Amino acid sequence: MTLVPVVPDTLVWAGGARVRWAREGEVLWLRLNEVSTQTRIYKHTLDRFFRHEFRAWRPRWGDFTVEILVELLPGLPRVDLDNVAKAVLDGIKGALFFDDHQVARLVVERAEGPVEQVTIRVSQRGAPT
Repeated sequence: MTLVPVVPDTLVWAGGARVRWAREGEVLWLRLNEVSTQTRIYKHTLDRFFRHEFRAWRPRWGDFTVEILVELLPGLPRVDLDNVAKAVLDGIKGALFFDDHQVARLVVERAEGPVEQVTIRVSQRGAPT
């Protein structure tokens, strides 16, 4: 059973090799081509992405929902999801919202997939979807 995020087939993905993005109304989707528990990896990758490739979203105040799906190849060692979540939140903090305390709902799930990747769905609570 997959809880989060269910990626709609209608999304049109853009971006480069390391970070791809899509928008669905006021919902922002990010797809990272690497799985890591190290904050510096996502912080560097996402900082570069938000400064150079994606400027359509500025940090906002209010509560947010963040859903993270970590896909791993079958047979590879599992990762600690809490560390992946913290690394992702540190990477998007300052670009999508101002501080971690704005995350009112956080859901993280691990699943087997055809490639290693992290899919992130970020939405502001109360905003139209």
